Amino acid sequence: MTVRRIVANIATDSVSDVRKFYSDLFGLDVVMDLEWIVTLASRETTIPQISILSEGGSGAPVPDLSIEVDNVEEVYRCAKEMGCKIVHDLTDEPWDVRRFFIADPTGKLLNVLSHAR
Repeated sequence: MTVRRIVANIATDSVSDVRKFYSDLFGLDVVMDLEWIVTLASRETTIPQISILSEGGSGAPVPDLSIEVDNVEEVYRCAKEMGCKIVHDLTDEPWDVRRFFIADPTGKLLNVLSHAR
């Protein structure tokens, strides 16, 4: 048996607003739109992962989603320009990750990160 992908499902009454948030902030493309469900995707190949946490690290809460990007500073600037509330400021963590937390329009807590180069 092989896991081909893992999909995060986000419940909302405003599919278009949440689609716009993730498309604008992360540059994700719409790959399916049935109005009641919209699937966004990156064109990059990724490895399916699930993280199991007892804490969020550095005193942060456990995030609902972790999104790794190639330029966390760029996404941080964009999030601030979009008026997103920063829940955990841009921080260099001792485990070689630079990250920040924001909430999406549904209240899901997002851990946006880049690994040290």
